[in-house]
Amino acid sequence: MHDIEPHFKWRDHYIASEDERSPFYGRDYNEFQYTQKIYNYYIHPQWDHFGSSTLYMKILFVDYEEGAAIIELIGEWNDCLQNDIMFLKRDIVDELTPHDITKYILVCENVLNFHGSDDCYYEEWYEDIVEESGWICFINALDHVRDEMKEVQLQHFVNFGGRFNNIIWRPFQPKMVIKAIDALVHSDVKRLTY
Repeated sequence: MHDIEPHFKWRDHYIASEDERSPFYGRDYNEFQYTQKIYNYYIHPQWDHFGSSTLYMKILFVDYEEGAAIIELIGEWNDCLQNDIMFLKRDIVDELTPHDITKYILVCENVLNFHGSDDCYYEEWYEDIVEESGWICFINALDHVRDEMKEVQLQHFVNFGGRFNNIIWRPFQPKMVIKAIDALVHSDVKRLTY
């Protein structure tokens, strides 16, 4: 897992540690020492800790004009034992939403497991942004992760599965990714999960 680093090709567009409005503003990274772990596995030092012991993130891009953020995740998303959604909502989303960020793309291809609890924080997150035409989208979730999310009924608040899987995003500029996901979200009123 230490070889998996967050997407870095957009650093000329955005760096969270240099953005005064970012929850990670001023954070320093030691590129030579691996200190963070998911269970017994060290992870790349560029991943950001946000309160969870099993899930890490990187804010890859924030477009304040468009009101959108792209966040990449790695690890095990465990709402049942770790209450990861609480940390994500309180320490990240609640810091970005006052800056009019209402569109959230979470890249979930490195989320290895999902253990749901209830949907209260997801519902709160959705209600915070829906009046501003906002949305939440999890892209490229693994099949078993998607199944777990569906069992907890997250599809009422989050777009995932179906057309939101197998998204090729890395070669494109971040603003293009935001426009493409926005078009997918608005192409059908109903949420898709498979």
